Amino acid sequence: MEIREIRAMRGPNYWSIRRHKLIVMTLDLQEYEQMPTDTIDGFLDRLKAMFPGMYEHRCSVGTAGGFFQRVEEGTWMGHVIEHIALEIQSLAGMEVGFGRTRGYGEEGVYHVVFSYLEESAGRYAAKAAVRIARALTENKEYNLEEDIQEMREIRERERLGPSTGSIIQEAVNRGMPWMRLNKYSLCQIGYGVNQKRIQATVGSTTSSIGVEIAGDKEDTKHLLEQANVPVPKGEIVRSERGLREAIEYLGYPIVIKPINGNHGRGITININDWDDAVVGFEAAKKISRSVIIEKYITGDDYRLLVIDHKLVAAAIRTPAHVVGDGKSTIQQLIDVVNADPRRGYGHENVLTMITVNDMTLNLLKAKNYTVDTVLADGEVMDLKDTANLSTGGTAKDVTDIVHPTNIFMAERISRVIGLDICGIDIMTSDISKPLSDTGGAVLEVNAGPGFRMHLAPTEGLPRNVAANVMDMLFPSGTTARIPIVAVTGTNGKTTTTRLIAHMAKMMGHKVGYTTSDGIYIQNHMVDRGDCTGPVSAEFVLKDPTVDFAVLETARGGLVRAGLGFHSCDIAIVTNIAPDHLGLRGINTVEQMARLKGVVPETVRPDGYAILNADDELVYNMREGINCNLALFSMDENNERIKKHAARNGLYAIYENGFITVCKGTWKMRVANAVNVPLTYGGKAAFMIQNVLPAVLTGYIRGYDLRDIKMVLESFIPSPSQTPGRLNLFKFKNFDVLLDYAHNEAGMEALHNFIDNLEGSPKVGIIAGIGDRREEDNNNMGRRAAEMFDEIIIRQDKNLRGKTEEQLIDMLSVGIKSHDPNKKVQIIQKESDAITHAIQNAKKGSLIVICSDVVPDALKLVMDYKEKEATELYHLDNVQIPNNVS
Repeated sequence: MEIREIRAMRGPNYWSIRRHKLIVMTLDLQEYEQMPTDTIDGFLDRLKAMFPGMYEHRCSVGTAGGFFQRVEEGTWMGHVIEHIALEIQSLAGMEVGFGRTRGYGEEGVYHVVFSYLEESAGRYAAKAAVRIARALTENKEYNLEEDIQEMREIRERERLGPSTGSIIQEAVNRGMPWMRLNKYSLCQIGYGVNQKRIQATVGSTTSSIGVEIAGDKEDTKHLLEQANVPVPKGEIVRSERGLREAIEYLGYPIVIKPINGNHGRGITININDWDDAVVGFEAAKKISRSVIIEKYITGDDYRLLVIDHKLVAAAIRTPAHVVGDGKSTIQQLIDVVNADPRRGYGHENVLTMITVNDMTLNLLKAKNYTVDTVLADGEVMDLKDTANLSTGGTAKDVTDIVHPTNIFMAERISRVIGLDICGIDIMTSDISKPLSDTGGAVLEVNAGPGFRMHLAPTEGLPRNVAANVMDMLFPSGTTARIPIVAVTGTNGKTTTTRLIAHMAKMMGHKVGYTTSDGIYIQNHMVDRGDCTGPVSAEFVLKDPTVDFAVLETARGGLVRAGLGFHSCDIAIVTNIAPDHLGLRGINTVEQMARLKGVVPETVRPDGYAILNADDELVYNMREGINCNLALFSMDENNERIKKHAARNGLYAIYENGFITVCKGTWKMRVANAVNVPLTYGGKAAFMIQNVLPAVLTGYIRGYDLRDIKMVLESFIPSPSQTPGRLNLFKFKNFDVLLDYAHNEAGMEALHNFIDNLEGSPKVGIIAGIGDRREEDNNNMGRRAAEMFDEIIIRQDKNLRGKTEEQLIDMLSVGIKSHDPNKKVQIIQKESDAITHAIQNAKKGSLIVICSDVVPDALKLVMDYKEKEATELYHLDNVQIPNNVS
């Protein structure tokens, strides 16, 4: 078996609209294609022994044990690998259940698709599943636990912590989009200007000064003392001499902690002698140069959580500990505690397993104990200095019994320190009584407090504190979204995208848009190249200045990683034609339609899918949408349009020379096509077709028809507005037309346009494309022979898997199939081909450049144009107005 490729979907995709996180492994079974499972001796028994939990895999049978039934009857190894990949992730604490295996289009090659929670773990599972399947087939020993532990560790490294994860889950529950901005806990909720950020449990609304104060225990204590908040007496020291003086002043017992610390690091509590004080001092010095020495306050450890200056949860925390039974060792007691199914590795369960570390050994040593010591019956042995859940501690919810005076104090502390999210640590014997009555004190104020103890306390009522964070970040009446228009199809995407972006800009929006030329933020190109994939879409949606996004969405990014957004407000599908077939398992035009149909299927229920009623494959996409439908057509007598009109539907048509928006039988003429520069006086039918969905978009967005008309008449096709899309340059003796036509459908549309242009002879500069099928390049050559009197064959910069000779041969075959005597030259470099055509242009000729690298070709043509203009239109003194010289 050979893994050809592993891809990770991260948004709506070809395999599933709802399941965004999928691994897609292209697997060549090779000799295993001839080995269905019922032909492998003992395979099912070995599979059951290794994965008894697979009994729950229902598979297509639909009942428990269904997958084992399929294996017994005989199924292919790709299907088995799919189920192994799911099962080993579940065994590693990542419950996943969706999978499917489908043919790739070659014998023995399959797409093995399965869900993941953490991408790195999913990729690991794909490779491990192949190894395991091979071992099971060959009846070899395999260390499964090694894979499971590796995936557990990947999970803990990669995933969001429970606190951040709870906030993100609450955002998802509210239908809000989000993105992870780094490999740690920095996340963005919402898009564009409406985004908010969180990092752990620090929000973009949180004061950086407040965070800094909370991180400095000296400053925190000073401010709280000034506000008459009870705090332990203490001193700041930097040396053993200062330590001794502080102890003489405070007396034992004491607490030593670093001045800049968190999560209990470097803290030693209940110190009662000088030797332990020195050890604690050295531990704190490893964290910060200055150390706090405080009087140890007896009582219970409480955490009060304040969000948006309101107390939302409180818990009493207990350090990791064991209770003796008079016969078990401390290690045996730890093992019993860790056997609790609520405890797991890292954050996989509500409680964390207790580990024996240096802190534990020091606590044992202080009592002259080891892990082999047998505790007396009922004796409690604390195994950690702090009560953090991450070190094995437990928590009990006490929110409902906090005394009102303590609530008032906690909410006041949040404002004193300046934190809208903070955890306040209090030591007191009874939180239901005021601290002034119990002699308790505020020990610490924490920025970025952990939520785990409140979300899933060991005892008591769980509190959805993440909801309080979301209420603060997005108050009632605000939105996390910006309007998103997604444009897909085979041809016309870029022009339609640019026209809609121009329209939104004219309506006052700050627009970000992506095209095959680059990414634009408010008309400034911020990245160059083909930017039609998910990464480019996310780039726009991350930008905090953008309040309207128009995203050209092409095949490549969709099949590689899925969409870069989970839903949009308007989706446009221009057309579907044979292009890029034979790549990554998309072998037919119907499969291509299914792939591009992902975009309209992601439209929000109150949004619109705008579909081409003249294209059957596009029109059929209406069956998969869950939103409003609008159609466009170049023929007002299209039967599909008539049926839609009878249902009082919304559509746009080209009728009697007019670009018209219709609702039912009502017509609203927007503009005469001859007055729309983009249509070249109505001669470019495919440009009229591009205008129709753009006009519908404006109408749906509520723009006045007069404003839409103004937009259409002000959008001038040019190298700056529509680079590489019908850019026509008129030289003194000839014309040059530059276009991005790169497939047969695009060439056909270009053919229809240049038939309406004067110019003879018509010279075409074309190229074969390496990632197209042989018949596609043949058809490009044949179409060029129909269009042009003379042809120059050049080469793309990227041959995409084929040789220059192969591409030239493919085009030549197509050309000769139409006209064996067609005049053809081969000039491989695009710049050389353009230079040759311009320098040897005949008077009255039309040179048509089908360009690959549009910016380079445009610059070359414009340089020639500027040179000619300088020579032709040089002004002498006589021609200068008001010249007195």
